[in-house]
Amino acid sequence: MQKGTLYLIPVPLAEEVAHKTFTTYLVDTINQIDTYIVENSKTARKFLKEAGLKTPQKDLIVHDYGKHNRTDLGQFFVELAAGKDVGLMSEAGCPGIADPGADIVAEAHKRGIKVVPLVGPSSILLALMASGFNGQSFAFWGYLPIDKEQRTKRIKDLDLSASRYKQTQIFIETPFRNNQLFEEVLKSCKPNTQVCVASNLTAENEFIKTQSVYNWRKEEIDLHKQPTIFLLY
Repeated sequence: MQKGTLYLIPVPLAEEVAHKTFTTYLVDTINQIDTYIVENSKTARKFLKEAGLKTPQKDLIVHDYGKHNRTDLGQFFVELAAGKDVGLMSEAGCPGIADPGADIVAEAHKRGIKVVPLVGPSSILLALMASGFNGQSFAFWGYLPIDKEQRTKRIKDLDLSASRYKQTQIFIETPFRNNQLFEEVLKSCKPNTQVCVASNLTAENEFIKTQSVYNWRKEEIDLHKQPTIFLLY
């Protein structure tokens, strides 16, 4: 029996901006499948409705791969093994990018299942595009250490790498710790290091600004609970 295809379906990054990220192919795809593997069933169903899903919600099969449902990946592949196409969705942005859905994709490859990524928003790439930094050599580090001493050391290492290799360094933080992280960046980096702060990407209150550490130190911004990407160069 031929196996199904796993479609990686991007989800909007912010509220009320879904129309900015839909493509005709995405809308066609979600209307050809009725089975989904999602990080959050509530937000996934809301997105599908906004995207123009015609299938009644009650007829959907929605598998939740939240943090308490990741011990047995086999449960997510029953339909795929039976020949049905399935969509994979993150909470926001692109599945598999800074997202536990990467484990689902890896397992699909192991099982010989075709994987098809759809075009959509990635906060990491959008921030890099808007930063003005090197887009040919860059590294994404995810979350930096919570321990202050280790975090300071990591920031200094990233600052050195940005300077030595002319490589853009990208990282994130849990939104309620953004201000503490940014304060540490300004303390630990050289005055001439360029820093881009990209918050609330695609939202109405989107904020993107690049300037030197020296100039950042002269102004105050509040990033508390604002989804933010930090970039050094």
